[in-house]
Amino acid sequence: MDNGRGLRLQVYLARSGVASRRKSEEIILEGRVSVNGTVVRELGSTVKHGDRVTLDGRPIFPQRRLIYVAVHKPRRFLCAASDPEGRPLALDLVKDAFRERLFTVGRLDYLSSGLIFFSNDGQFAKAVAHPSSNVEKEYLVETSQPISAEFLKRYQEGIEVAGVTFHLKNYTQQNTRSVHLVLIEGKNREIRTVFESEKLGIKRLHRVRIGPVTISGIQAGHYRTLTRTEIGWFYRNAGLPAPGKEERERW
Repeated sequence: MDNGRGLRLQVYLARSGVASRRKSEEIILEGRVSVNGTVVRELGSTVKHGDRVTLDGRPIFPQRRLIYVAVHKPRRFLCAASDPEGRPLALDLVKDAFRERLFTVGRLDYLSSGLIFFSNDGQFAKAVAHPSSNVEKEYLVETSQPISAEFLKRYQEGIEVAGVTFHLKNYTQQNTRSVHLVLIEGKNREIRTVFESEKLGIKRLHRVRIGPVTISGIQAGHYRTLTRTEIGWFYRNAGLPAPGKEERERW
């Protein structure tokens, strides 16, 4: 809410659907944002009602309608805004249904499938994806070779690969070649990196849950909007106030 003090510039960009707040900070530091014709590079800068904000010379405005969508991404769909190789994009699954500019919250790699979110709310992206929020992500992993209980226990205690330590929160082994893993931070390609270090070939990597939201009922290639209760859970969990209609319309 403005309250006469304005919004921090990175928050303004995030609420304009430009990117997550963290990425918006990078954009500001790159000198791509101007306020009332002056380039701003300070992250503490604020924007007040009536200010003119541009990104790369293009005016931007906070979204009046905030969108939160849960998508079942099939394998061989890319979590990116574009692809020079022309591969299918996960964004293609929702872009025709919403006029707002959406971005991915909770990426999956090209060969993985499962639950991802799309939104135009950068604060929501932070609430979901920032490690400090401690949001659980659950995956089903199926392998070509047997998965030993000893390996899973080591993963839970912390496995180091190429100087990086990976921690598993907990797991439930379905059978010798199938396991449910629960991660908190989930570093880039973490599961594939850890399993490959143990010579375990992954046949399927499928995310089934993010926080309280499960993939149940969403067919591959389809989506549903998140409920107000689900959205509120992520905000409360991160200690952030959820935006309401009144706040959006002040801008």
